[in-house]
Amino acid sequence: MPGYGFFFDPTYILVIIGMLISMAASAYVNSTFKKYDNVRSRHNVTGTQAAQFILTNQQINNVGVQGIAGNLTDNYNSGTKMLSLSEATAQSTSVAAIGVAAHECGHAVQDAKNYFPLRLRAAIVPVANIGSTISIPLILIGVLLRGSLLINLGLIAFSLAFIFQLVTLPVEFDASRRALAILGEGGLLTEEELPMARKVLTAAALTYVAAAISTLLQLLRLVILFGNNNRRN
Repeated sequence: MPGYGFFFDPTYILVIIGMLISMAASAYVNSTFKKYDNVRSRHNVTGTQAAQFILTNQQINNVGVQGIAGNLTDNYNSGTKMLSLSEATAQSTSVAAIGVAAHECGHAVQDAKNYFPLRLRAAIVPVANIGSTISIPLILIGVLLRGSLLINLGLIAFSLAFIFQLVTLPVEFDASRRALAILGEGGLLTEEELPMARKVLTAAALTYVAAAISTLLQLLRLVILFGNNNRRN
C-alpha cells in the first residue's frame, strides 16, 4: 500500500474536485428551479395535473401518479409503474414544477416504448449497487494479501458504478427532450414558458453529468493508488 495511506494522500484532490463539481451542479439546479418556481404558468395547472394530462395524452393508462415527501425527489419507477412527484412539484403551478413533472412523464413514455437505454439502466442497477458495496473491501483485502486478482476485481466492481452513470446520461437527456416536445405540442406551456422549462431541465441534467465526472475521478484515484501495488504483485 502506498506509504501516504489510503485516505490522506495527494490523489484525494480528485475526490475534492468531484465533490466541488457535484456541489456546484446541485446549487445550480436548486437556484434555477427556485427562479422558475416563482413563475406561475399561464394555464395554471399543477405538476400533478400536468403529469396526468401527459400520461392520458400519450395513451399510458397503467401508470399511477402520487405525491411524496421531499424537495426535487421526483422519480418514475418502471417496476411499479408509479410516477412520484415531490411536494415542490405536485401541487405547484409553476413553470419549473410542470417541467419536472413532464420530465418524469418522459421516463414513463420511454418505458411504454421500450426505450433500450432505460431497460439497460434498470438491468445494471443491482449489479452497480453490489459493485459499489464490495469494491473497496476487495481492493483493501487484495492489498493486504498481495493479491492482484482481488485488486483487479475491486477496480472492475467500482467501474460498474461509472458505467451506470454513463448509461444514465442518455436516459435523462432523452426524457427531457420528450418532455419539452410534449409540453409544446400539448399546449401546457406557452412559447415564452418553454425556454424556462428547458433551463430547469438542462440544469437538472447537469447533475447527472457531474455525478459521472465525480465517479470517474474516484475511479481514477483508485487506479493511481493501487495500480503500482497491483503491478508489484
